[in-house]
Amino acid sequence: MSQLKNLPFGAYVVILIIAMLFILAVVLLFYVFLRYKRLSAKATGRDEESRGFKGALLRSYIASYKKYGQDVNTPAIITDTISTRLSGLLLCERFLNNAVSLFVTLGLFGTFLGLSMSVSSLTELLGFSSGAEWMNFMESVGDGLLSALSGMGVAFYTSLFGVGCSIVLTILRVIFNPATERERLETRLELWLDTEIAPTLATEAVQDERHMLKKLIDTLDGSVEEIKNALGTASAAYSASTRTAAASLAKSVELSRGGLAEFDKTVGTFNAGVHDFAEVDYNLRGSVERMDLVVRDLAGALREINRRLAGTPSGTQK
Repeated sequence: MSQLKNLPFGAYVVILIIAMLFILAVVLLFYVFLRYKRLSAKATGRDEESRGFKGALLRSYIASYKKYGQDVNTPAIITDTISTRLSGLLLCERFLNNAVSLFVTLGLFGTFLGLSMSVSSLTELLGFSSGAEWMNFMESVGDGLLSALSGMGVAFYTSLFGVGCSIVLTILRVIFNPATERERLETRLELWLDTEIAPTLATEAVQDERHMLKKLIDTLDGSVEEIKNALGTASAAYSASTRTAAASLAKSVELSRGGLAEFDKTVGTFNAGVHDFAEVDYNLRGSVERMDLVVRDLAGALREINRRLAGTPSGTQK
């Protein structure tokens, strides 16, 4: 305690700021946690006359459900209502999320402040080291060292206080976590709206769909006669074109029959000519064979006459 009494004024200021912020953080932690817990406990039942957060959420959900039906985005509606109606709690959550690092930063600020004070005191102490004032320097060494050590005390005490507050707040946030309680609140609200409120609501989206379906049916009823007339006209035109095509085909068949008869007659004449040609060829072949025999006999007779004329007896050879 005696060392704390010798600390400079700057150290008390830093420690006081850290202490005030720590107390504020603890108070806000319990306030936010208990507020979310209370809202979560009341997130049941339907009360059209309710005010505040629950009433605003219920009115927003009913308006959206009547417009979009089962396609309504319940989590988005809850998140939007929390961000608008509970913005103060969300701000406290952001402060608590950064309070731990804030304490450590303030402790480091005190550290640098104390070190700068220590360096300043040592510099001032060494400034008396001239030869003429050496004795005075020796007498003031003790006071200068005490001043320098007091600056070091600022550095260590502020850092220690800041780190201690951050540790305590971290432990408290683990035990009493506002973010977890808020998520639990959102889950209970979503279940309440989807299971208790939604089944009791009529949607404009369904009515719009029914109206559109009825209008579509009326339109189809009015178009039935037009469709029948169009199909009848198309059928008559198809029948007429089919009859015309059938008549043209019959005429073409008749013409083809005459052409086929002429073709058969021509083929018959050609076959007869081919038969006659085959007979001529057979007779010609017989004549050629007979002529070949005659020529052979004539050649033999000529050789015999030649031998006789030469005086060679018949049946002898030279």
